[in-house]
Amino acid sequence: MKKTIPSYFLTFVGVGLLAVSSYFIKTIEDPQGMLRVLLYISFGLGCAIFGHGLSTLIDRLLLKNHPAAAKQLEIEKKDERNLAIANGAKAKAYDMMIFVFGALILAIALMGIDLIVVLLLVFTYLFILGYCTYYRIKYYKEM
Repeated sequence: MKKTIPSYFLTFVGVGLLAVSSYFIKTIEDPQGMLRVLLYISFGLGCAIFGHGLSTLIDRLLLKNHPAAAKQLEIEKKDERNLAIANGAKAKAYDMMIFVFGALILAIALMGIDLIVVLLLVFTYLFILGYCTYYRIKYYKEM
């Protein structure tokens, strides 16, 4: 099969990151500041990378043994109706996310949480809106 080496590599990197971060979480008595955050971020990243690599390997193994199912899955992935449904669902989720994220920023600001946290959320919110505006203009010019 094509591209199996990156899947094995991702799985190996994920397990390594999980193992190293778990070891340091258990052995370091009282991590301070950024080290504490870095350990748990690396643990979460290791879980995500491992899960992605392993799921890709399992998919390849299952589809290798069942070529009819692989062909049907490929047809469903490229079907215009399924693509339209997926894009519509993403659009609805984005519309809801804008309001929920704005309400979350307002609630956090009113709770008196640290200004840096509020500013990070605001800049992320503005980045998402800018990204949406950029692609809206780009697609408008194409059509």
